[in-house]
Amino acid sequence: MTTPVITFGEVTDQPLDLAAHEVAVADRRAGAVVSFQGVVRDHDHGRPVVSLEYEGHPSAAQVLRDVAAEIAADPDVYAVAVSHRVGPLAIGDVALVAAVSTAHRAAAFAACARLVDEAKARLPIWKRQVFADGTEEWVNCP
Repeated sequence: MTTPVITFGEVTDQPLDLAAHEVAVADRRAGAVVSFQGVVRDHDHGRPVVSLEYEGHPSAAQVLRDVAAEIAADPDVYAVAVSHRVGPLAIGDVALVAAVSTAHRAAAFAACARLVDEAKARLPIWKRQVFADGTEEWVNCP
């Protein structure tokens, strides 16, 4: 059996590319590639959001790589790619991209869900949301 590959595990201020993550996890043995995009929406808990900004701790990239390595350690996983964007983002921008390849779809869906859930739970990245009424809040602080 081949060792799983972590092809991305980065925090960046540049736009994220879902297709690049899917290509990065491509594997001839894989019958499934599951990917996810976390997109900035225009509301949160019924309040209209006009903009947001993500700020990351210097350890964020290493934490993301650690999460990716844990998912890649699953014997069903062939490759993992995950990135999180920081800085100011507009409504509709992509904040998180994840992709996983496995032999079968059920394992790929499960691994991608774990990857996203663990990244959101553990990443030291904070989100400042600005609402239409001018108020703001910081959220997602692990």
